[in-house]
Amino acid sequence: MQMGRGRTSRMRRRKVFRSSESRGVNESYKSEFIELKKWLKDRKFEDPNLTPAHFPGTGRGLMSKTSLQVGQMIVSLPESCLLTTDTVIRSYLGTYVTKWKPPPSPLLALCSFLVSEKHAGDQSPWKPYLETLPKTYTCPVCLERKVVNLLPRPLRAKAQEQRAHVQEFFTSSRDFFFSLQPLFSEAVESIFTYSAFLWAWCTVNTRAVYLRHRQLGCFSAEPDTCALAPYLDLLNHSPDVQVKAAFNEQTRCYEIIAASSCRKHEEVFICYGPHDNHRLLLEYGFVSARNPHACVYVSRDVLVKYLPSTDKQMNKKIAILKDHGFIENLTFGWDGPSWRLLTALKLLCLEAGEFTCWKKVLLGEIISDTNEKTSLDITRKICCYFIEESNAMLQKVISLCVLSPIVMV
Repeated sequence: MQMGRGRTSRMRRRKVFRSSESRGVNESYKSEFIELKKWLKDRKFEDPNLTPAHFPGTGRGLMSKTSLQVGQMIVSLPESCLLTTDTVIRSYLGTYVTKWKPPPSPLLALCSFLVSEKHAGDQSPWKPYLETLPKTYTCPVCLERKVVNLLPRPLRAKAQEQRAHVQEFFTSSRDFFFSLQPLFSEAVESIFTYSAFLWAWCTVNTRAVYLRHRQLGCFSAEPDTCALAPYLDLLNHSPDVQVKAAFNEQTRCYEIIAASSCRKHEEVFICYGPHDNHRLLLEYGFVSARNPHACVYVSRDVLVKYLPSTDKQMNKKIAILKDHGFIENLTFGWDGPSWRLLTALKLLCLEAGEFTCWKKVLLGEIISDTNEKTSLDITRKICCYFIEESNAMLQKVISLCVLSPIVMV
């Protein structure tokens, strides 16, 4: 049969294509999901709305079995399914946590529990959940240094800070790990390795939902706000969806309610927040292709890269920007340079006779046509610099992928 060539036929084909793009392959038959559903059923949870699936572009996620309407309950996960610090205190680790001085952080308690339970293997009551967790993560803290060095400078600096923080966290927690030796027949240093700890840290950091607990005296003063939510944590992020997510004190369930509709057999998303791609990669290990919050950060060295080195007032200008909070979060977005970036450049481009007008610049006033033109010219140069730098880095990424695969550490 000859394919239709009219407008209606083209629209129908586009609709089918878009539908096939968003549809996933049902994975509820896989053993890990069968065991997870049994485990959840024992804890009084069954889900009539969603099923595990694999989707093009996002990978593993949850697919709607029926059309979901605004205001409809998507998931209502009982408290008994949540892994929290209360879980840790009630477990074999509880005595060790409550007696340790100085008090450990809630995060350390959760990470220690995850490492212990993963080591327990088949003996762990949490095994069905642990089997569905990623074996490795793609956050910058898990990547080889040569890969991290390819990231944009502001993100690279944050990634290096994050790596140093996690390494210091692990090192400072070793004495606590050694205190757990009576629980294991093997040496604790062979169980609580850096790689095992990093896996646990990433699990909490990338998958936990917000759930505020009452502050227990056995923990440090750090906020106790993390809970791991089996099955619910299969939901992927989209900046375009709206949901209401919170723990319901009356039902004692963590609930997600749709604030936008979803068609049958489409992937169901939640929104992790209005995060740019730097934040998404740093905290969750992925980026969003059509992220309305995506932006490019301008670091201080790039900000002054094309300004005259002979400007004797440059240090004063930088000090003013720093004092008034205009040296951070300078960006290019979908709409071009941000107001903060343009304002900072206008101040930096003030001529000697205009310098006394710096307060007017911060208030958004136009100082002169020359100042406007000069600052826009510098903006264009910075933009071109980023384009050239991105192209150069993409070539390095291609070369790196050809020479050796990207691996985790």
